[in-house]
Formats: sequence, C-alpha cells, structure tokens
Amino acid sequence: MPGRGPRLPRTTRVYAYGAAAGLAVDLLVGDPRRGHPVAAFGRAAAAVEQRLHRDHRGRGALHTAVCAGTTVALGALAARTVRGSHAASVALTAASVWAVVGGTTLGREARAIGGALAAGDLEVARERLPHLCGRDPQSLDGPAMARAVVESVAENTSDAVVGALFWGAVAGVPGLLGFRAVNTLDAMVGHKSPRYRRFGWASARLDDLAGWPGARLTAVLATAAGGNPRGALRAWRADAGKHPSPNAGPVEASFAGALGVRLGGTLSYGGRVEHRPVLNGEGRAVEVADIDRAVRLSRRVTWLTLAACVGGRILTNAVKRRYA
Repeated sequence: MPGRGPRLPRTTRVYAYGAAAGLAVDLLVGDPRRGHPVAAFGRAAAAVEQRLHRDHRGRGALHTAVCAGTTVALGALAARTVRGSHAASVALTAASVWAVVGGTTLGREARAIGGALAAGDLEVARERLPHLCGRDPQSLDGPAMARAVVESVAENTSDAVVGALFWGAVAGVPGLLGFRAVNTLDAMVGHKSPRYRRFGWASARLDDLAGWPGARLTAVLATAAGGNPRGALRAWRADAGKHPSPNAGPVEASFAGALGVRLGGTLSYGGRVEHRPVLNGEGRAVEVADIDRAVRLSRRVTWLTLAACVGGRILTNAVKRRYA
C-alpha cells in the first residue's frame, strides 16, 4: 500500500503488546496474596543459600550465578518454546511482566499507610510499614514514616517497575526474569549484616550494575513528569551523588525535587542507625498528602517507561535498517 511504513519487527511487537498487557493486568489485580512467582524464587534461592552459605565472596558469587543464571536460562527456554506463535509469545511476555513488576501493590501499600497516618493511627501505620521497606517502624513518628513511604515509592518505582521494563526491552523474557532475580537476591543477601557481609557482595554489586540504567531512566522520567522539572533536575544534579546507593540517589533526589520535599536524613535499619545526606534541602518536610502525590508520579513514570522502551526499540530498529 503506497505511503505505508515498514512493519515493526516481530520482537518489538511482542514486547510492546505483551508489556502493555502485563501492566494492565498488574493495574487491575496487583500481586496475588499467595503463590507469587517472586516468592517462589525467594524460597528456591533460600534453599540454595542453605547449601552454599559461608561468609565468603566466592560462595556468594556462586549463589548469585546459580540463582540468577538458572532464572535467565528458564526464561530463554520458555521464550524459545513459544517463539513459533505470536499470540503465545505475547502471552508469555505479559505473564512475565505481571510477575516481575509490582507498581500496583506498591501504590496500595503506600496509600494504606498514608490512610492510617491521616487517621492518626500510628500503630496501624507501623504494622504496615515493613510491607514496604525494611526500616524499624517503632523508631519512627508520623512525619518520619511519611518520608520513609515516599522514599520507598521512589526507589521501588525503579526497582519494581522501570528496571524490569528496561531489561525486558533489551533482552525479552530472560531480561525481565533475570532483572527481578538479581533484585530479589540483593534484597535477600545484599545488605551488610554479619551473615552477608561477604556472601552478599556479588548480589549487591550485580544489582547495582543491573539497576544503573533503570535508575537513570526513572530519574529522567520523574523529572519530566513531576510538575517541577527545574527543581527535580537541580536536586538530581546537586544531591544524587551524596546518597550511599549509586542507583537510589538519582531516583530519590529527582522525586524529592519533583514533589518539592526533603528526603534523606537519619533512619534505622535492623537496629543500625544511618545518617544519610538530605536530598533537596530547599524543599519542605514530607506531609501525609505527599504519599498520594508520590504514587501518582510513580504511575506516570511507569507508563512513560513503557512508551520510552517501545520507542527505543523502534528507533534502534530504524537505525539498524538505515545502516544495514
């Protein structure tokens, strides 16, 4: 037909349709209360850890390689099995996206804590906070919990949504599953406790590497979609490098600037007190209403990520055709 452009490659269509469908399912139903695939992976990784654990970097690297490598291999095998069917490939991608993203549940948990804080029920808020982050809830008052929720929404937008979609665009189903496996391993063993100081080193470093592009994409999109691009960009440039995490820094700083609030400061994990730098020091203190604003920003970033990833694939395909 005259004037009709070239058809998109099959892999791009599979990713675009499958990722959109997976996000739609997550929006409608969220995570299952029981039998979540990520929880099943966590149990399997814990079983491998029991056999391999010794506080040694080599053992930790082997644990990471076995758990993440097996997940990627299974994803590749599943994709290869269904590659003869366009519908089955889209369905597998959709199921994988739904399994690895957690944007809807993230928003629900954040808003549940925000509702408890708005009602003045600090005990309920403290009971729910561990569902969202690993901080010691008993050490936090209402404003500190509100700040913790906003920080968790920002960081998990990158970890639970954007990073997975990015690696899905790059490597399909194996990329989606592999990213979630690495991120889950970091959450399980990557923290600096006496048990995991050396054993968790490989998981933590691999998570830093895998999360690097998604964190920067999250920061870019939060800056564009947050309503205060100048403030977000200023906070990102000035404060991201102060954060102890190379990936949480850009994400939390850009969210802080976009929302016009201060993040960072003193916090407590497992009885260990940390004094983190303040992000966007020109902003105001976090209020309960900012939790809902952060969730809405997270959702905008989610859908913009899908558009950016599909657009990136289209552009890459066009460049390849141009210079083939």
